[in-house]
Parts: sequence; structure tokens; C-alpha cells
Amino acid sequence: MRLLRLSSVVALALTVPSIAHADQESDRLREALRTATAQARAAEDQRAALQAKLTSAEQERDRLRKQSEAYRAQVKEAEQAYRQAVKDFNERLAERDDSLEKWKTAYGEAAGVARAKDAERAKFEAEATAFKASTKACEAKNVQLVKTANDVVTKYEAMDPFEKVLDHDPVFGLKRVEHQNAAQDFRDKILEQKAKP
Repeated sequence: MRLLRLSSVVALALTVPSIAHADQESDRLREALRTATAQARAAEDQRAALQAKLTSAEQERDRLRKQSEAYRAQVKEAEQAYRQAVKDFNERLAERDDSLEKWKTAYGEAAGVARAKDAERAKFEAEATAFKASTKACEAKNVQLVKTANDVVTKYEAMDPFEKVLDHDPVFGLKRVEHQNAAQDFRDKILEQKAKP
């Protein structure tokens, strides 16, 4: 029995360190498990935080994508509005140029008509001046003609009956020649006063 005791003691002595060693190993493994669990929790927390950041980033990306699409649509609308404004401006500019060309043409025609009318007016003024001068000359000649006619009438009325008989004397005809010469002088004076158009 002793042997048994001895073997029990030896076995016990051998088991005690192995139990102590097993307790140490168990403690070390528990500590490792706690550390691993803490690390796993920290990693899970980090993964959850990163997942939340990822979700937030994806939401921000989606929001920015929508905003970008809205901005692109606004840019497209602005470009279309700009093109339409340029087109409208060019059309108004072309209409203005057409209108300006029409006004230039109308002004040229009006200026031509005005020049023609001015030349016509100058011609008529010259003719009127010539007619006025001609009228004055005619009036002056008319005055002389009336004077000559008055002289003829006065001379005829101043003839006494004896001179009238002598004027018609067929034999001598002395007074007749004198009267014919006077009549010729009066005719010459009258012809001098004839108006020349």
C-alpha cells in the first residue's frame, strides 16, 4: 500500500503541477478569450460604425448624385434658354437690319424726290423770275404803246377839216404823203413795242 500511496503521492505530485499548469493555461485562455471577445466587440463596434459611415456616405452620394442631376438639368435648361435668347436676339437684329435697310431705301427715294422737287422748284423760280421780268418789260412796252396810240388819236383829232380834205386830195396829195409818213412812223413805234416771248 505504500506503493500505492507513493504512487498516489507521485501521481498527485505530478498532477498538482499539471493542475496548476492547467489552471494557468485556463486563466491564460480565459484572458485570451476575454481579449478576443473585447477585440471582437471592438471590431464589431468598428464594423457597425463603418457600416453607419458607409450608409451615411451612400446616402450622401445618392443625395449628391440627385443634386448633380438637378444641376445638370438646370445647366441644360440654362443652355437652352441661352440658345433661345441668342436666336431671338439674332432674329431681332436681322429684323432691325431689314427695317434699317428699308428706311435707308425709303430715305434715298425721299431724298431723290426732294432733290427733284428742289430742282423743279429752282426751275420754276427761274421761270417765274423770267416771267416777272418779261411782264415788267411788256407792261413798259404797253405803256409806250398806249402813249403812241394816244399820239395817233390826238393827231387825228387835231386835224382840221381842211387838212382832211387835203389828205384825200387826189390831185396833189401833198398832205397824204405826210400823213402816210406819220402813219408809218406810228406803225414802226407800235412794232417796236411788240412783246417778244
